[in-house]
Amino acid sequence: MTALLNKVAMVTGAGTGIGRASALAFARAGASVVVSDIDPDGGKATVEEILAAGGTASFQPADVTDPAQVGALVAHAVDTYGGLHCAHNNAGVLGSSAKLVDVPEAEWAAVLSVNLTGVFLCMKHQIPAMLAAGGGSIVNTSSFSGLVAVPFAAAYVASKHGVVGLTKAAAVEYGRKGVRVNAVCPGTTKTQMNIQRAESSPDMAKAMTDITPMRRLAEPEEIADSVVWLCSDAASFVNGHALPVDGGAVAQ
Repeated sequence: MTALLNKVAMVTGAGTGIGRASALAFARAGASVVVSDIDPDGGKATVEEILAAGGTASFQPADVTDPAQVGALVAHAVDTYGGLHCAHNNAGVLGSSAKLVDVPEAEWAAVLSVNLTGVFLCMKHQIPAMLAAGGGSIVNTSSFSGLVAVPFAAAYVASKHGVVGLTKAAAVEYGRKGVRVNAVCPGTTKTQMNIQRAESSPDMAKAMTDITPMRRLAEPEEIADSVVWLCSDAASFVNGHALPVDGGAVAQ
């Protein structure tokens, strides 16, 4: 419960799902948490939940595709809490389900802008702040689709594979300077969107659970616990790793 005591953590896409669970997990581990999302209502609700549990948190809106907003987000962490030690770059979009040749160019650009360029911009601003703080740890959200391909999601698959490569590039550049960078690769997770997909038909629900040998969806908290572990000293020699938290989906 005190693995990150006196640390400052930041989570993007923290208004719901995995991001909200991650922000709550950071707070339970003792960190002061900067919650960010493009949805003010969701982000503020996450902050309220942290505060109600006795934690420390504040909300700063940011569109991760906007360099100025990302810079302001990191500055908020430093100005409010005195530094930045941990970050979970989680904001992302799925895109529509379509054959590659039917994906509109605008959608391709939008998915890569959020999922890949957004992670790049976050690290571009986070790393200097962590170096100034004496070191830190970054976890980027990829996906099991960043390790293997799934059909009808070309932009998403490409962006999440890109996150893994970007994570490794950052890890080898900054590991010697005290900043570890890893990726978490969730399997299908029980977010509101996936719950609605599962409820849409029995066939969809079966397909979503059959993808993993454990035959169930991940709980957001299971992904969040892995993120906090990667940011803690318990993972002090883990760097440049893409960690599947997928119930065995990639192995299968």
